[in-house]
Amino acid sequence: MVMLHQLPRLHSSIFLTKTPFLYTHFNLLPKPKLPTKTTSTLFSALNSTLSTTSEPIPIPTHNLDIPEETHVPISIEKLFVPPDTDVSSDTPASLSTRILKGSNIVLSKYARDAQVSQADFVKSSVDTQACPSDGLPEFALVGRSNVGKSSLLNSIVRRKKLALTSKKPGKTQCINHFRINDSWYLVDLPGYGYAAAPHELRIDWEKFTKDYFLNRSTLVSVFLLIDASIPAKKIDLEYASWLGENQVPMTLVFTKCDKRKKKKNGGKRPEENVNDFQELIRGFFQTAPPWIMTSSVTNQGRDEILLHMAQLRNYWLKH
Repeated sequence: MVMLHQLPRLHSSIFLTKTPFLYTHFNLLPKPKLPTKTTSTLFSALNSTLSTTSEPIPIPTHNLDIPEETHVPISIEKLFVPPDTDVSSDTPASLSTRILKGSNIVLSKYARDAQVSQADFVKSSVDTQACPSDGLPEFALVGRSNVGKSSLLNSIVRRKKLALTSKKPGKTQCINHFRINDSWYLVDLPGYGYAAAPHELRIDWEKFTKDYFLNRSTLVSVFLLIDASIPAKKIDLEYASWLGENQVPMTLVFTKCDKRKKKKNGGKRPEENVNDFQELIRGFFQTAPPWIMTSSVTNQGRDEILLHMAQLRNYWLKH
């Protein structure tokens, strides 16, 4: 049995780095760029080298709204333990009750003042320098153009039209700031990978978005949205790898987890695609990044996202 002191945790020394961000959720291993292989080939290569010796901790089931078969067991080394969070005295049973449902995130003492009581659009910016300069902490949402980013943002704040939604992907073309409770920001970033967008426009989006990631001192964490209804996309894996390589704090948010019927595109359930993506990421990162399963249709994961944001935000404000 794996001892609890082996749980990955963030030590104080990591805050002494030159990075302007709160902290790095995980350390990137020295790996080559993602090879141009098919997803199935990548899965086969990674699965052949994965260790399965750690005892999984089941996600608590007493308050879950999803079917029993969708519970994802989590090995101890795959948990995300927030900074300044002590788990050394927890037994596996007690620790499992501290894991946010549908995620690998351990709840910390900083998870307070999580609910949204007010949400207002502030401005759209075409570059980092034009973003609000009031110093409030912020969380950025980014993902492929058809991942359901705006719908998830609306679900988080319980507003149907706070963020612009469209049946046509790629509608967001600026850095859009929404002030929450007059104390922090949600930031809607341009989607990536929309093939119908002009090539030069796609390059501009990528340039100013990455500039925002690297130079925005008030950015607490990037929430990278991944479509859980389909197998992993190479572009998502590359984006996650880039964020890790540049020490940009990141949380994986898996969307469309309400789509439970098997599809022709891979024939896997969302929780299986979530697990597969984690295995692919594991091959490139030393410590598992935090992740959450969500649905803007059923609001699955809404409270978990807010609690996770709260504990990151309150720690950031204190330090």
